[in-house]
Amino acid sequence: MKNYKISIITVTLNSEKYLERCIKSVQNQTYKNFEHIIIDGKSNDNTLKIIDNYKHKISKLISEKDKGIWDAMNKGIKNSNGDIICFLNSDDYFFPKTLEIVNKYFNKNNIDFLFGSVKKYKIMHGYKPWMIKWSFGFYSSHSVGFFIKKQKHIEVGFYDTNFLSSDLDFFYKMITKHKLKGISSNKNEIFGVFEKGGFSSKINYLKHLKDLNNIRIKNKQGKIFVYILFIIKIIKKPIKFLKSLRYSD
Repeated sequence: MKNYKISIITVTLNSEKYLERCIKSVQNQTYKNFEHIIIDGKSNDNTLKIIDNYKHKISKLISEKDKGIWDAMNKGIKNSNGDIICFLNSDDYFFPKTLEIVNKYFNKNNIDFLFGSVKKYKIMHGYKPWMIKWSFGFYSSHSVGFFIKKQKHIEVGFYDTNFLSSDLDFFYKMITKHKLKGISSNKNEIFGVFEKGGFSSKINYLKHLKDLNNIRIKNKQGKIFVYILFIIKIIKKPIKFLKSLRYSD
């Protein structure tokens, strides 16, 4: 069995509350052929002190101002040396056998990427690519659960910093344009915990819906169909939509 080198990319900005837990979850992996890269946005809390405590175990640290989370993640990709890359947010964490399971799947299957089961408010699992033209709820999670061969990620491209949900733009291109091969792990093979309250949860709902429209239109879905989806989402969550109108700029 080949031991793939796995690059774990963690983006931080004032992440003192959970960062140590995140780092320890990487260091406690039973599979050891990995590198841990931390891209910090010039934190001004205790984030850098925590990283310094583990500097002998961190493969690379870049601490500088960036243009947001997607810019930071792109830096992580460019500075990675692994065969496979993944993203582990600073407030999330892996279970001990995650990388071992990942290496097993890439050895036993002819795949470009893998979606692992993730614990959030429930167990998120599965991969349903046929849903992507109607819904972005087709996968478990980006952070914690998503692993992809680096060269395939480069083939699809970097994250577009013009979008709020640039990972969804990436997934759309990955599946519909580049037709990469991927599967999901078994439901009971849980990769880790995706903490509630991350970047995506802070996006205004109306802005989020508009962003999804722009992603679909950019990827050449028909505008009429896209706006039908937009209206359906408003009908399904009217209270959330009305609240977003109140707090939108």
